[in-house]
Amino acid sequence: MLVVQDIIANKENFIEALKKRNFDTSVFDKVIQLDEQRRATQTELDQTLAESNKISKEIGQLFKSGKAAEANELKAKTGTLKEQSKTLTDQLSEAQSELEKLLYTIPNIPHDSVPSGQTDEDNEEIFRFGDIPKLEATALPHWELAKKYDIIDFELGVTITGAGFPVYKGKGARLQRALINYFLDKNTEAGYKEFQVPYLVNEASGLGTGNLPDKEGQMYHIGNDDLYLIPTAEVPVTNMFRDNLITEEELPILCTGYTPCFRREAGSYGAHVRGLNRLHQFDKVEIVRIEKPENSYQVLEVMVAHIKGILEELELPYRVLRLCGGDLGFTSALTYDFEVFSTAQDRWLEISSVSNFETFQANRLKLRYKNKEGKKQLVHTLNGSSLALPRVLAGILENYQTSDGIRIPKVLIPYCGFDMID
Repeated sequence: MLVVQDIIANKENFIEALKKRNFDTSVFDKVIQLDEQRRATQTELDQTLAESNKISKEIGQLFKSGKAAEANELKAKTGTLKEQSKTLTDQLSEAQSELEKLLYTIPNIPHDSVPSGQTDEDNEEIFRFGDIPKLEATALPHWELAKKYDIIDFELGVTITGAGFPVYKGKGARLQRALINYFLDKNTEAGYKEFQVPYLVNEASGLGTGNLPDKEGQMYHIGNDDLYLIPTAEVPVTNMFRDNLITEEELPILCTGYTPCFRREAGSYGAHVRGLNRLHQFDKVEIVRIEKPENSYQVLEVMVAHIKGILEELELPYRVLRLCGGDLGFTSALTYDFEVFSTAQDRWLEISSVSNFETFQANRLKLRYKNKEGKKQLVHTLNGSSLALPRVLAGILENYQTSDGIRIPKVLIPYCGFDMID
């Protein structure tokens, strides 16, 4: 969430920057108007309360002086002031609520390096690694390989729950578990502390990370308890620090965690959403960092390098994209997407996003730190998928297939306990 004072001070710059997002910035005028109304009401309330306190002291002195009649006359005035203060308090609360609702609708300001553009076709490729494998003419997409080797059952998932909830079986389940453990080990070796977190969060947590109200329709809601199934571990992990004032010595904070993720997102029909390409429930290992503002963009590059290293150990061909303004997530100032090439599908599959949110989440979370001079300021938050499993698994199944079966990447064999799915 943007800070009102920043909007007032940088209105024209923000309007220009948000052109990259094609966002209607007329809301800024409403924000400034509401803030002026809020401040005027606050001033009037303060003056009313001050006058009421002053008169109360005068009443006490009059009673002590035996001037009861004059004291009683003033008491009537305090009653009027109390009514006025109550009305002003209600007006102030309403103005603050309306202002907050407006601020929740404004996306983050894109970093200067974010390219202009409206769709994912305008994203900027900045890095590519690996050669595209040459598969045999009989090569299959992963959903057919899953059926052939009986490792993932999509139809059974439909029977149990519905489309988008696959059942992993035998070596498919073991490979899934191997990937989770491998990702967590790589992250903890890099200094991230592992956490196991709840899969349900309250509304305050959704608001804190910016998933609410922006993605409310994409999140599964448990009505009776007013809780949400998490769309990513980022939500509970980042909210562990909500309403915290941390010391400079505690920074940076590095967290990692594995969770299943749940998303209601509806997809179109076709091969691009078949099999593991788009799911309502999937597994993901996340990394989250809390940093001093001056370090966050250097750290973002460190996170990118960390994920590059994992994909290169898996020997999967991948590329890195800098997202354009039109494809940038609501909360992000700058995002890099990682995509693995699926040779069998002849297309790129997104498998990770690494983002710097600057102070956008921290302001919602009321997450600050106190520097050595004692000044309190908002931290920067960052997160990344390290990694999302479905499309990584799809890439492995498709790119490692042979006429004899599916080879397992060398780095995963110790985790799997086997080197071939056949």
